[in-house]
Amino acid sequence: MSESVEQPGPAEPHGPQEGRLPSPAHGAFMLQHLGQEYGPYGYEQLRQMALTAQLRGDSSLREATAGGWFPARQLPGLFSQREWLITVLLSAFLGGFGVDRFYLGYTGLGIAKLLTLGGCGVWALVDFILILLRKVPDADGRPLA
Repeated sequence: MSESVEQPGPAEPHGPQEGRLPSPAHGAFMLQHLGQEYGPYGYEQLRQMALTAQLRGDSSLREATAGGWFPARQLPGLFSQREWLITVLLSAFLGGFGVDRFYLGYTGLGIAKLLTLGGCGVWALVDFILILLRKVPDADGRPLA
């Protein structure tokens, strides 16, 4: 019997390929804002900028060495997988039943909000305002995309 031996493929070029994003732990990224490039920023710097609302999910990033621009929300672990607009709509229409908190991953708060009917509407209104101002992260502490 003959065994097939895999030959190593050609070396992969540096930079993201079509449809593939760079690894967040490696490299530096450039930020485009109002037509200007800023950076390079490391992943931790970008994460801190996202937590302090200095970086939004639709901000354009690219690897500092090469590559095309992509939205910041596509960098793994930087932003939540949950959408801000969906959360706003859920809070506006179903916030009194705690659906917005369930969606964000806060199951306990969702149950409490459901049982109190949104704190007789006060809690639902406060949550709606906080979500509208992007002050409520998901259950993992990541800002909404």
